[in-house]
Amino acid sequence: MELDSLYQEVILDHYKHPLHKGLSTEKTVQVHHVNPSCGDEITLNILLQDGVVSDVTWDGVGCSISQASVSMMSDLVHGKSLDEAFVIVDSFSELMSSKGSLQGDESLLEDAVALAGVSKFPARVKCALLGWMAFKDAAIQGRDGEKI
Repeated sequence: MELDSLYQEVILDHYKHPLHKGLSTEKTVQVHHVNPSCGDEITLNILLQDGVVSDVTWDGVGCSISQASVSMMSDLVHGKSLDEAFVIVDSFSELMSSKGSLQGDESLLEDAVALAGVSKFPARVKCALLGWMAFKDAAIQGRDGEKI
């Protein structure tokens, strides 16, 4: 139970003190994603320079899981190449689809492993994945040269 308690603290810390929150005006792509089942919303800006995620900023409303998760994601992919970022996103997606059977690779996912328990609750998985799917959407658009 001590690990569960620690994970809850990590999630609450990201929720109360989110990283990279506040939309930057400098961006390559902006996307807006909504979880219709609960009303969580994320607007995410990414700035790509030479195939590297040089900035990720976001704003949104929603439950502690969705907000903490996008905070964790934004910190993880910041400064990474798109290829590295996609490996991180795929690893987190695999964790969320595991239904509790995986713990996650802490060396790759860092604080995001705290969300492993969410994978046992299908209704909450969408909350945890919202920001990650927004990032993947923006990164694909940016990689393919679509700019706004």
